[in-house]
Amino acid sequence: MNAMQTAQHSRIAVVTGAGSGIGRAVAVELLLAGWSVALAGRRTQTLEGTAALAPEGTGGASIAVRTDVSRPDDVAALFAATVDRFGRVDLLFNNAGTFGPGGVPVEELPYDAWRHVVDTNLNGAFLCAQAAYRQMKEQDPQGGRIINNGSISAHTPRPHSVAYTATKHALTGLTKSLSLDGRPYGIAVGQIDIGNAATDMTAGMGAGALQANGEVVPEPVMDVADVARTVRHMAELPLGANVQFATVLATAMPYVGRG
Repeated sequence: MNAMQTAQHSRIAVVTGAGSGIGRAVAVELLLAGWSVALAGRRTQTLEGTAALAPEGTGGASIAVRTDVSRPDDVAALFAATVDRFGRVDLLFNNAGTFGPGGVPVEELPYDAWRHVVDTNLNGAFLCAQAAYRQMKEQDPQGGRIINNGSISAHTPRPHSVAYTATKHALTGLTKSLSLDGRPYGIAVGQIDIGNAATDMTAGMGAGALQANGEVVPEPVMDVADVARTVRHMAELPLGANVQFATVLATAMPYVGRG
């Protein structure tokens, strides 16, 4: 199979955090575009709910794999199940994450809460990327793509978000290192940084979000479908092209300038 045929026919994705929010929207977007998708998340019921939004016959096939991305054995089982069902992995959307306890000052943040955010957002992203990298390096045809879900917090923090912000900054380093190390094997790695997509996680922003000056101000949000379309564009580029970093945000959110 030549490179052009590979680009046309290899559409096998793993999406973590696929049971809700951005992960669900991206998984459905890929399924409806004809990708076959391994849906990974902590709760099988929510993964099955995602699959039901793109039933067989309307697009690609899917499997639901209960996965805690912070557990190496779970991650290994996820990729083994994907390869067993679909034969290879062409895309990892490294999306699973948690904000942790919101609004907690640094001096009051419990260590267990810090560790939970780090284990999910950073260690989990590393474990999934490592498993994808290993598979992509060894499969024939070789190569694939990893897209890490960063955040606006990968650039600048919100108040009282030390664990989340630290992990999202770390994801940028992970993206750059993987991108460099993947070059010899046709593994393209990029990152999407998202601001105020309308999901359960951002549901309270319309009522008001804490700003750097101490005020609580309502913030605009954007349709999560716009994020999903951006991820699909990144995913469907030929492996000779890569979106290294993309920032997609609600146009009027207080991010650029003094906001």
